[in-house]
Amino acid sequence: MFTSFAENRHLRPFLLGFHGCDEAVGEAILSGRLSHLEPSTNPYDWLGDGIYFFENDPDRAMHFAVTSQQNPHKKYTSKPIHKPFVLGAIIDPGACLDLTHQQGIKQLKWAVDVMKFIFGQQNRALPRNKPADAGDKVILIRNLDRAAVNYLHTLREKHGMPPVDTVRSSFLQGDCIAETSAFREYSHTQIAVRNANSIIGYFRPQFVIVDPFEGAA
Repeated sequence: MFTSFAENRHLRPFLLGFHGCDEAVGEAILSGRLSHLEPSTNPYDWLGDGIYFFENDPDRAMHFAVTSQQNPHKKYTSKPIHKPFVLGAIIDPGACLDLTHQQGIKQLKWAVDVMKFIFGQQNRALPRNKPADAGDKVILIRNLDRAAVNYLHTLREKHGMPPVDTVRSSFLQGDCIAETSAFREYSHTQIAVRNANSIIGYFRPQFVIVDPFEGAA
């Protein structure tokens, strides 16, 4: 079987996550009216069920919030965003399923292989990833990936393995920054928090100030 979260050895003790949302939601968290963000359970979520954050990238979180506001028909969020906002969080990755490391990828492939067998026995087709629309250059609807990640949690429980606190992976997204370049405009690393206790606290991010003395008395 697999070693116990060897994929988590090289992570820093804490991570900074940034969540793009509506201002009303962010302010409710910061004021204490809400204790936590709600986990996302969309059938197309890339890392399975959880509370989603962009790792160390408040600008990417704001881009997500603005894009969601401007394209409500695409339903990037379960609830519409009226005023884009970024909420910061200090995250203890804990037992982290890190899909940027080989241990994590091997575990996910194990789940997919078991799913293939079960679905084949039942004469059913596996869920599929698919583009969100004709202009989707990077597949955004990740039904297969979400099902595989969620099923991996079930398999781990069946085999007596410890539960996962967080799931982490990097994604290429957006147009290439130049012809033949492998870098894309909106590439990012996401963290899906499954155990809300992994969120040490929330904070209001400080965006870059052009003048270092701006706002000084």
